Amino acid sequence: MKKILFVCHGNICRSPMAEFIFKDMLKKKGLEKSFEVASAATSTEEIGNGVYPPARQILAEHGISCNGKTARQITKADYNYYDLIIGMDSANIYNMHRMWNDTDNKIKHILIDFTKINRDVADPWYTGDFKQSYDDLVLGCKAVLKKFIL
Repeated sequence: MKKILFVCHGNICRSPMAEFIFKDMLKKKGLEKSFEVASAATSTEEIGNGVYPPARQILAEHGISCNGKTARQITKADYNYYDLIIGMDSANIYNMHRMWNDTDNKIKHILIDFTKINRDVADPWYTGDFKQSYDDLVLGCKAVLKKFIL
């Protein structure tokens, strides 16, 4: 079983959206039993809070549920447990390196790195553009699926 963790700052927008988009893609391909997919935050700011309403709404518009998801912070156990840890932006990568001694070189990917785009995943917390973030996440998740799975 391959274990993937998506990480962003607060775990209420981008990383849970990536988690549930990726799970939906796996389910549609009949691969959901071969993977464990989760998301977490680098910060403690949103711990225990649900997915931010506009993020929940755009997922629902695409038939994807994130019911029950609450924000949590990454732990040392996460580093040891997950095979692939993917950040949403360079600040997430920096913060993970500060929190973990990356002896296994697991912390190197921003989701959008798997595409031909050279920038961070758009952060809807600051832009307010959840559609752009959703589109970035779909593109990145498709690329991860293609590169590492199929």
